[in-house]
This record gives sequence, structure tokens and C-alpha cells, in this order.
Amino acid sequence: MKSLVLPEIEAYAEAHSAAESEVCRALREETYRTMEIPHMLVGPLEGAFLKMMAQLVGARRALEIGTFTGYSALCLAEALPDDGRVLTCEIDPASAAVARKYFATSLHGYKIEINMGPALDTLRDLTGPFDLIFIDADKANYLHYYRRALELVAAGGVILIDNVLWSGDVLLQPPPDRSTAVIQELNRTVASDPRVTAVLVTIRDGILVVRPNSTRSRKS
Repeated sequence: MKSLVLPEIEAYAEAHSAAESEVCRALREETYRTMEIPHMLVGPLEGAFLKMMAQLVGARRALEIGTFTGYSALCLAEALPDDGRVLTCEIDPASAAVARKYFATSLHGYKIEINMGPALDTLRDLTGPFDLIFIDADKANYLHYYRRALELVAAGGVILIDNVLWSGDVLLQPPPDRSTAVIQELNRTVASDPRVTAVLVTIRDGILVVRPNSTRSRKS
């Protein structure tokens, strides 16, 4: 992933934001030490952003599409009340094994449930509402995830979609690959969707913050 923000600015932002927990720090360090593509982990600044968003919407029930090694799920769990729950979807057993290891050491790990298998299959059988939905999985299915998330998100809830700047490749025409094309289409779709209000924030690789409009039909 190309850096879209100067490393010194990123470090400054992290230093002036809520600090990650010791468990999250240890998980991040092991991920970078042992995993083949460690930059898939959201990191301290985006983790702090996720926690803040969960707190702002008063989330009790969160859905994550794409667990990886569990850093973002753990951030969300730390922000939820004692009776809160995070349901997270993962397809890779090796990544899930690392996540489970650190969930077991965290005081908040009991709030997290990992559903193994293709996320679209898991989403098909879920019952909402979820107060916060975080999408950070295979880019080819981003539009499918967004559409299903709209059906599952609570009134007053929020959908967060990661990697929507895609290392800056969203600016390229024609798009160089399928993933870029899907992210470009997603961004256009969300921006023109009358059912939601959205802002694309330039944290890390870009996060779309999407909130259903209060007037939208729950059946839409």
C-alpha cells in the first residue's frame, strides 16, 4: 500500500490521538513480524478512529467484514459496553488463529465472535440491526457488501468502508485492475445514493463514513 500521507504527519497524528491498548500493540507487532501482508492491519490511528465512531453512535452491536488478525475487531470491542458484541467475518484460518490468540488475552475478547467462511454467505443469514458496520475485505465484493450493509445497519448507525482511495489508484482512468474499478464504482454509488449521507475522509488509505438518512425507508 502506497503511503498517501507523509510518515512524519502520520506519526504526529498517532501521537496526538488516543493511544492503542497494550493488547492491540502486541497484536500489531506480531502481525508485522509474522504475516505476509501486514499492512492489511488498520493500525493505531485508524483503530482510534474506529473506537471513536463506535462511541459516538453508542454502538452495542457491531459487524466487521474482514477480520485479518483481529486488530480492528479488538478496537471495536474495547469501545463497546460490557454487553456489546462484535461479529466479524474471516475466511483465512491462519489470520483467524492470530486473532483468537489475542482475543483470549484481552479483557474485551469475550465480546467478539468470528464467523469463518465467505462473508457473503455469512451476511446472507444475518439479522440486523447493527449500530456500526466496518467493511475491510476483498475489494471485488465491496458493492455487494455495501448493499447488504444498508439492509443491516441500524437507524442512526454508521457504515465505515476502508481502502476507498486504494493507494491513490482511484484517480487512474482507465482503472488498472478489477479491484480499482470496483472501488471507483462504489465511491460513485455512495456519493449519489439518496438514502445516505457520506464523507470520504483521508485517514490512511481512505475511509468512507456512511450514515443512513433518517427519512429513508427501512425496507429500501
